[in-house]
Amino acid sequence: MRDNGGGTYLCGGRSFNDQAVEYDDFEMDHSLWEADIWPIIAARIPQFEAIKIQSEWAGHYAYNCFDQNAIIGPHNDVENFFFINGFSGHGLQQSPAMGRAIAEIMVHGAYQTLDLTAFGFDRFAANRPILEKAII
Repeated sequence: MRDNGGGTYLCGGRSFNDQAVEYDDFEMDHSLWEADIWPIIAARIPQFEAIKIQSEWAGHYAYNCFDQNAIIGPHNDVENFFFINGFSGHGLQQSPAMGRAIAEIMVHGAYQTLDLTAFGFDRFAANRPILEKAII
């Protein structure tokens, strides 16, 4: 949730039963706000008990299906090919650090300030997912 300006807020969430859908399925689950999102927000911020929906939209997260985390760094086999993708919803939060990290790899051949080796492409072949429970 964040302040959207003009006395409005932008909130997001997903169903606790978040099933895979077809790529062209943008059907809105209108019960999601009332059943899952609003009660959590109102419990944390009592003033939001009286909040009303002004608009809604449904969308897809674009992430890697292996572990839903970023992929950064060189490809194992393709020379001069670098990854910096797979973030989806948390990409905006991580993009400044990721931009610096990929620049360090390209310029220096290694991470200089923040070691993001764990997010490398080689984790796929090694079956080393980075599992997080606190992201949507």
